[in-house]
Amino acid sequence: MLPDLDTLNTRLRDGATSRAQIIGQAAARAATPAAEAVFLHSTFEAAAQVARAADAASRAGKALHPLAGLPVSVKDLYDVAGETTRAASLVRKDAAPAAADATVVARLRAAGAALVGRTNMTEFAFSGVGINPHYGTPVNPASADGVARIPGGSSSGAAVSVALGLAVAALGSDTGGSIRIPAALCGITGFKPTTRRVPLTGAFPLSYTLDTACAMARTVSDCIAVDSVIADSAVIPRVTNPAATRLAIPRQVLLDDLDPTVARAVDRALGRLSAAGVQIEHVDLPELGELAGLNAQGGFSSAEAYAIHRHVLAARRDLYDPRVASRIDRGANISAADYIDLGRARLDWIARMEARLARFDAVVCPTVPMVAPEIAPLRTDDAQFFRVNALLLRNTSAFNFLDGCSVSMPCHAPDELPVGLMLSHGPMRDADLLGTALALEGIVQPSQRDD
Repeated sequence: MLPDLDTLNTRLRDGATSRAQIIGQAAARAATPAAEAVFLHSTFEAAAQVARAADAASRAGKALHPLAGLPVSVKDLYDVAGETTRAASLVRKDAAPAAADATVVARLRAAGAALVGRTNMTEFAFSGVGINPHYGTPVNPASADGVARIPGGSSSGAAVSVALGLAVAALGSDTGGSIRIPAALCGITGFKPTTRRVPLTGAFPLSYTLDTACAMARTVSDCIAVDSVIADSAVIPRVTNPAATRLAIPRQVLLDDLDPTVARAVDRALGRLSAAGVQIEHVDLPELGELAGLNAQGGFSSAEAYAIHRHVLAARRDLYDPRVASRIDRGANISAADYIDLGRARLDWIARMEARLARFDAVVCPTVPMVAPEIAPLRTDDAQFFRVNALLLRNTSAFNFLDGCSVSMPCHAPDELPVGLMLSHGPMRDADLLGTALALEGIVQPSQRDD
């Protein structure tokens, strides 16, 4: 993993390295077996040109953005001018190249980021597991025990690109947890902003209601640096005093069925926070128990994905991942009346949740209730795959339904598989939430900034 942006830019100013060297080292790592299936298409040569230009500009005394000349990966969901946006599906393999960059990609270019390639993902972003039967599955870099583990999804290659040091940040998306799940399982940080803050123009859609353009990186401050580039307006985090911070732990749903490693890491993190003076209160959030019923028919994602795919699915079903197709199929049985009812019910649900959370700085819970499971059984066992997928999405998707913002931060010990601790709040609370995350990050995992 590369150091955080502050450390990298300090080394660049001191002459200890150059942007061109960083790109070259990332390209070399991308050619190793550990990086297999991370990229669907890499562009390290073009990135090196950008890096050399940034190095020259820096030597000339020009002020540069912290991302300038540094490697950033792009999920295969976003248009890049002249490239085909496949969304990691065979269905779109022969689609016309994009005429222009997606808005968020254009903004990264304008900041000087060196785009190193298109990362692999779950087909059409419709799973939290990260397995892709068409283009392979990136192996979680935390698989140090010799067991190939899932990276999480849908932004699978994005997370692995950061965790392996192929990129300082990865542009991904989050509809039900697709940034935070792989960030948690791969031991990095992911930030899901309020959906409306970041434009989706030029992104292949899964759910018009829930899709969020966002990124993962090494630290909270690095995620903020990317958000400040891609969002319509930058937020100014209001960093809080830990002793004045109030966190809510829900009694319902989000702490159920925790893997022992997750329970241990989260308990340890909460203990550190409490010792630092953070006020942690167990609260009733009965609304969380309503989510399964509200989304029993498949929710917004299935309904909207069916609207997007129904004609192509009817003509070219054999080219789809059968598991993705089955989830899209659920949308066929959602009537217009059901869809409207769900939208109205969501507004009522959000209002009740916001009222309960008003006195807290964030909700705190595990990002996902398990550590990364093995890939092999999930490739062949549909029942196990869908059980794991539902568990991976359970905690994160609650805050997509809330239209909220959410940060996953690593909280595991060096000898443990990665575990994420998630801080979340309601819509347009991004500045407050990021301030809280900045204040608590070093307490949750004191070694996070170490190389």
